[in-house]
Amino acid sequence: MNKATIYNVAYAANVSLATVSRTLNNPQKVKPETRERVLRVIKELGYKPNAFAKGLASKKSTTVGVIVPDMSRASVAEMLNGIALEARKYSYSLLLYVLKDDTLEESEMLREVVASQVDGILYLNDEINEDQYALLNMIQDEYKVPIVLANTLYPYDNKLVTVCIDYFKAAYELTNRLIKQGRKNIYLLTTARKYMVNDLKEEGYLKAMKEARLQPQVVRTSGDISVNTVHFNELFKSASTLIDGVIAVRDSIAVSFVNTMTEHNKRIPDDIAVYGFQNTKYASLARPKLSCVNIPIIEIGSKAMSLLKKEIDGEPVEVKFNVLSHSIMERSTTAYNEE
Repeated sequence: MNKATIYNVAYAANVSLATVSRTLNNPQKVKPETRERVLRVIKELGYKPNAFAKGLASKKSTTVGVIVPDMSRASVAEMLNGIALEARKYSYSLLLYVLKDDTLEESEMLREVVASQVDGILYLNDEINEDQYALLNMIQDEYKVPIVLANTLYPYDNKLVTVCIDYFKAAYELTNRLIKQGRKNIYLLTTARKYMVNDLKEEGYLKAMKEARLQPQVVRTSGDISVNTVHFNELFKSASTLIDGVIAVRDSIAVSFVNTMTEHNKRIPDDIAVYGFQNTKYASLARPKLSCVNIPIIEIGSKAMSLLKKEIDGEPVEVKFNVLSHSIMERSTTAYNEE
């Protein structure tokens, strides 16, 4: 039998989550008729309030919750360094939460983060849909826990403070660089799983391809090497496949592609030029070294933490949407000439 949640109580009583919490913690602040209705529903559903529903202590904990999608990503580790360096300035501790590929699990984890009485939340997960964004806003509004998005964004609203780069512009620039090199069959290697930042990269790529009147080719694969290598081998085994340029949404995907193409006796960058999209350690450790967008990962983490501290202290954050500058690192996997 499923346990009743605070959401079930709020829905059945036709009140907000905050009203349920106030009924449990500060009943004197709730209208008598509303309080009675909520208590009746709690009894009927057999709801057992947890720390999340019981409300949070008002005093600061000098702790920030950091929600990350996958600790195996080099970009996540680098951003955490930037966050940690900035947090140390304020004598703040970090509580790290690693998400799994499960929306329900994410909802439960966010409740756990709030219940742990953190002063604020840094949200690094690059998958944000309408429901997830609404949940983050609810936590910030109802429970007064500031939230800052780091290296991710929800482009349809700027209510939450955001720190990122212009992913659309970066992909547009990469595609035009390949076109300037004379590449005609340019592929975008992106993730099958939907991520907001990758959608923006795809939009930038498609715009440049359309303007050049070239046929876009989007391959949806995985960040898992055991999966994407199979996809890349299939590409090269197809007699109809013509590739002379590639943009990968992650460095690890780009390196995996480079390894596969060399196994199929393709020369880089003579036959195929390749760009990655993060400038993580994979880019400089790869042989040949990978050309890519240089995202200021550490700076994004540091900036996000400093803005979160301002919000925690009740200081106004005038610019909600903070776009940091990116650059493009030209290395051995491309033959771009600025002239």
